[in-house]
Amino acid sequence: MNIDIRKNIINNFKDAGIDEIKASIVSSIHDGKEITLPGLGVFFELLWKDSDENSKEYILSTIKKGLE
Repeated sequence: MNIDIRKNIINNFKDAGIDEIKASIVSSIHDGKEITLPGLGVFFELLWKDSDENSKEYILSTIKKGLE
């Protein structure tokens, strides 16, 4: 069985509002369940693809700070 996680996540949130997307992210991080990591990864991929170079540098430095 071949499941396209990206397509499923995008379709599940296509009509979602900002508050619903935020609630999903906050809940996923708060719960700490590994099953939510693919969805967060899809959100990150969308963010990264739509970011300019300055935004990407900010994202990278924020991630780096979190790893320290």
